[in-house]
Amino acid sequence: MKNQSNASFGGKSTVLKSLALGGGIGAVNALFGGGGGMLAVPALQGLGLDQKQAHATAILVILPVSALSFLWYLFGGLYDINIIIPTAIGTLAGGLLGAKLLGVLPVKTVTVIFAVLQAAAGLWMLLR
Repeated sequence: MKNQSNASFGGKSTVLKSLALGGGIGAVNALFGGGGGMLAVPALQGLGLDQKQAHATAILVILPVSALSFLWYLFGGLYDINIIIPTAIGTLAGGLLGAKLLGVLPVKTVTVIFAVLQAAAGLWMLLR
């Protein structure tokens, strides 16, 4: 498994930037129920990761906050079981497909798809 990056991690400045980035991503993800990846990908690229590494890393750094949010909402009763199960099945299938596509699509294609989806999500929220 490839885990090399163009970023040189370990310096105090990079660690502080990563901590601040993680705090912002966690807050956005928890506050809006997702969306941390929309911030994480460009920010991780700013730290030196390429597009595909940034996407994969964003998923991995969002996993813990998603798990905590899940438990928070589960114990708070803020869910609808009739929606959770089919949505979780669809999300799992889509996640597997997306991970497979990320491994084979050219970086430029991934960048364009990501930008189009960000714009579409923003427009949808504004016009909703």
